[in-house]
Amino acid sequence: MPELLTEPGGLALVDWALLALYAGATVGLGYYYSRKQSSTDEYFIGTGRMNPTLVGFSLFATLLSTISYLSIPGEAIGKGPIGFFGMLALPVVYLVVGYWMIPLYMRRRVTSIYELLEDRLGVGIRLLGATMFIALRLVWMSLLVYLAAVAMAVMLGVGPEMIPWIAGLTGFVAVVYTSLGGLRAVVITDLMQTLLMLGGGLLVIVLISYELQGFGWIPTAWHPNWDRQPLFTFDPGTRVSLFGMVLSSIVWYICTAGGDQTAVQRFMATGGAAAARRSLRTQLMVGATIGSILSLVGFALLEYFTIRADQLPVGISLSANADKVFPRFIAFHLPAGVSGLVVAAMFAAAMSSLDSGLNSISAVVTSDFLDRFRSRRLSEAERVRLAKLLAFGIGSVVVVGSTLIEGVPGNITAVTAKTTNLLVTPIFGLFFFAFFVPFARPAGVVVGAACGTITAALIAFSGPLFGMDPETGLDPVSFMWIGPAALLVNIITGCAASLILGRLARDYSDAGT
Repeated sequence: MPELLTEPGGLALVDWALLALYAGATVGLGYYYSRKQSSTDEYFIGTGRMNPTLVGFSLFATLLSTISYLSIPGEAIGKGPIGFFGMLALPVVYLVVGYWMIPLYMRRRVTSIYELLEDRLGVGIRLLGATMFIALRLVWMSLLVYLAAVAMAVMLGVGPEMIPWIAGLTGFVAVVYTSLGGLRAVVITDLMQTLLMLGGGLLVIVLISYELQGFGWIPTAWHPNWDRQPLFTFDPGTRVSLFGMVLSSIVWYICTAGGDQTAVQRFMATGGAAAARRSLRTQLMVGATIGSILSLVGFALLEYFTIRADQLPVGISLSANADKVFPRFIAFHLPAGVSGLVVAAMFAAAMSSLDSGLNSISAVVTSDFLDRFRSRRLSEAERVRLAKLLAFGIGSVVVVGSTLIEGVPGNITAVTAKTTNLLVTPIFGLFFFAFFVPFARPAGVVVGAACGTITAALIAFSGPLFGMDPETGLDPVSFMWIGPAALLVNIITGCAASLILGRLARDYSDAGT
């Protein structure tokens, strides 16, 4: 049988042609939709009655970026299969978000969800939420641009000095079509990008199965390359457990759906609560499908390179460098043409998150800051032009910020948790107090947000702060506890501070009378 998965020496001309075609198609879509815009509402939330299935694909593509496209196979190769079982959290997420949170949010249509905070907690909390969101998404986008550039450098066989140039090109394409087309262009390109991600993963599985003459690569025993992953443990230093993974996934999904502009903005783009729930259902179903496929990609790659260990270059191992195995395989072990499709899928993952982040930050800056503090109200045409300029400026900040991510230790999964998760739960905490804590006071909410953020940072950087575990070489507190612990501390301290402030206010009022 002929060997399909040879090492051709990198991307061929046809691969580059496919990448150029993909980039050109996205920019063309952005230009097409730019001619249909007449208001910022249309720019930021489309027509307000967009197809919920398309919006669900977009929501999935927004939250599954290059980070996930590389980290899920890398985690399966280097650490084990428990990440695969994080999908057990999805039914809980659907019930909580779909039937508890979405009806609350959809009662009032807004461009920026942080407007909802002002109704209950005042303008200060609204601006705090908007500022925290901007910081969160800037770090998140910088991270995914950096990781996409690192992966591309591995594929091209170039040194780290080329990473900033690759990051700049990636950011430029995303900024162009996002700034031109607004949310409708983002949603359509997100659908294209999701299909590319799905096709890319399936292609790798099919080709490896053909090469290995079957599905013997599916693991039936614990691989010696994997670390210890118990179902449950009281040891907070254990890197990951099944219980911890499920709990962390539930917290992350709920907090993201309830406090992140990129998610709620898509719910607002649908026709109502029922349509938004359909979008959520589509997102979770597509996420479970592609997450499963990417985990299977990791298992297939693990078996392939276990059998053919000599085909990994010096400096890349299945345990220490698992995140580099997938991009290496794409560029050097796939036939010409197939490599281009899979590389396009990987960069589609980057683009799908960049476009959403740029559009959402532009919406927040325009609605929460510029509209509030400008002395003259701009016309709709002026506001649309300003939003497009903002997207360009934010994209430039992201590309520059991507150069700072290299200093964060850990594999892709750990680095993501240590950076982007620092503010996910504190932002959601603001909405929790606004909707569900009638005695919440703005100052108490600020105390809760501060304590939650500090807790997240102490866990994320527990190794550099308190010393690494001498036996495992890991942080003394696992990154999977960042979200749950930060949320718990946030709620407890915010409620306590609000109660104390309320009591002091009553005592002061009684003393005055």
